[in-house]
Amino acid sequence: MALRVLVVKTTSMGDVVHMLPAVEDLLRWHPDAQVDWLVEAPFAAIPALHPGVHRVIPQAWRKWRKKLMERATWQAIGKVRSVLRAQPYDLVIDAQGLLKSVMWALQAEGPRVGFDRQSIREPLASAFYDRKVAVSRSLQAVERNRRLMAGALGRAFEPEVPAQFGLAIPQEATWVAPVERYALLIPCASRIEKRWPEPDWVAVGERLKAAGLGLVILWGSPDEEQLAQWLAGPLGAAVPPFLTVREMAAVIGRAQMAVGLDTGFSHLAAAYGLPTVGIYCDHEPGLAGLTGPALVQSLGGKGQIPGRTEVLGAVDRALATLAVSSARD
Repeated sequence: MALRVLVVKTTSMGDVVHMLPAVEDLLRWHPDAQVDWLVEAPFAAIPALHPGVHRVIPQAWRKWRKKLMERATWQAIGKVRSVLRAQPYDLVIDAQGLLKSVMWALQAEGPRVGFDRQSIREPLASAFYDRKVAVSRSLQAVERNRRLMAGALGRAFEPEVPAQFGLAIPQEATWVAPVERYALLIPCASRIEKRWPEPDWVAVGERLKAAGLGLVILWGSPDEEQLAQWLAGPLGAAVPPFLTVREMAAVIGRAQMAVGLDTGFSHLAAAYGLPTVGIYCDHEPGLAGLTGPALVQSLGGKGQIPGRTEVLGAVDRALATLAVSSARD
């Protein structure tokens, strides 16, 4: 009988992307496994793009927690709980490691597995697991998730096996870039502290154009669109309309390379195998740096904004890998 596994990894987009290699490992060991994934609704498109994920169960806790006194909220919570309890699971893996995530894990029937008290983000959550896995907190997020999955399945972690993300590129495309070969610029972030100077973005765009690539600038909110349009002017770049995460994945998956801030779209670009340069202005990349099968470079950190010269050097290295790939083809 096929193994039934519930993965609880709800947020944010980058964290959800970082869980995909652990699911790939699970399916490599158990090809017939039925994998369900509980995730925040805005990011549900990410696990849905993995062919091995049987069912995506969206929830909206970020929205519901602000309306806990409303009947509609509890009705919505009840529907998700009913889905989780429809059938028992052989394993319920809480990879989020928070009290709010383990509360969701408790709604499903099956043995719960998570990080042990020394490994987890919120130690009290580990008290609710039937089995606990020790994983160093100093490891990058992808490796932590893969080690958790190996421990949950009673297997030894295989570091010699490269992390694979298994994402499909959506075949339908709501918006198509005006050029076939293009690079992505991802200059927008939710907080001003994460942003990088606009003149430096123009310099990066000019370097990419000089290499023969078109430019597409991604955005996700009205303020971000304003910045994208401002940068598009001097660069002659394309700016798509507002796109859903799935629609954005179609644009990202067809690009040649990406340069972006510490955002979910940058992590998604790396997961799709694009040579990707990540610019970290307000967060250390060590534990959540870019990971992917192509050349990925995470520059900067907390209080260490990378300079234009450093980023352009990384862009040149990424362009060099594209030239080598084109020569092989």
